[in-house]
Amino acid sequence: MQSVSEMKSVLTHSGIAFAILVFLSGCSIKKMAMNQLGDALSGVGTVFTSDEDPELVGDALPFSLKLMESVLAETPEHESLLIALSSGFTQYGYGWVQLEADEVEEEEYDRSIELRDRAKGLYFRAKRYGMRALEVSYPEFEEALRADSESALSLLSKEDVETLYWTGLSWAAAVSLSLDDPSTLGDMALAEAIMERALELDPDWDFGTLHGFFITYEMIRIGGEGNPMESATSHFRKAKQLSGGNMASIYVAYAESVAVAKEDKELFVSLLNQALSIDLGARPDWRLSNLIYQRRARWLLTRLDWLFF
Repeated sequence: MQSVSEMKSVLTHSGIAFAILVFLSGCSIKKMAMNQLGDALSGVGTVFTSDEDPELVGDALPFSLKLMESVLAETPEHESLLIALSSGFTQYGYGWVQLEADEVEEEEYDRSIELRDRAKGLYFRAKRYGMRALEVSYPEFEEALRADSESALSLLSKEDVETLYWTGLSWAAAVSLSLDDPSTLGDMALAEAIMERALELDPDWDFGTLHGFFITYEMIRIGGEGNPMESATSHFRKAKQLSGGNMASIYVAYAESVAVAKEDKELFVSLLNQALSIDLGARPDWRLSNLIYQRRARWLLTRLDWLFF
């Protein structure tokens, strides 16, 4: 029979063990809850993409992004949340910051500079989240990419294309706004390599979205092979085919890159009018993006005397 002191000792140790068990269980439950919240938040973007009020979405996005960052602090390797943050900051940087910078430049030059600086910061932020998402499955990926991009990218698969797209797009956008910073210019080659690998892995991804990127990029690519206009045109045709012609961004991209370079005013106007004629109900999940690029198209049509002498 156990003595009173022995029983006290057993009870004490049992109590400690129970407390530890409760604590660990609490941590596990909290982590599970945060992961579930992260799953829910990472899917919020689908609600925004079909919205018909860009201004409303623009007002809501900063809160949504900060909330996702707060949850990410508790679940730092939540891949879907990292991808959603990369996507969200990229889209917010373009649709609600950089576009305004272009529109106000003529009358408010100083403000346009401030807005572009802000957009650049948002793009770099998006790029960092994209890299973190890749490093969940491929530890120290960015370091490997900088050391040997071909070897690093060869490890990736078709399942990584979405992450590659948002990482490469945001990185390229940030560098394009950093032309006064020589230390970042070399990174454009890495962003290009990422996008090329994504295109190689899944050329039809997201109804031609990758081809949409290359419509513009082929016209500014340094050291590219062949005729850049022909390459851009090829990507435009492929994107138009895959999207069923319902993606306003490809018409705007082709107008701003190829039509302007060709000094073809008639083509420029025709492309922008095609963007404006897209039925927003044809692809409700593209409504927000199409509204943003239709706004861009309307603004560009006011710039004809500036773009075509």
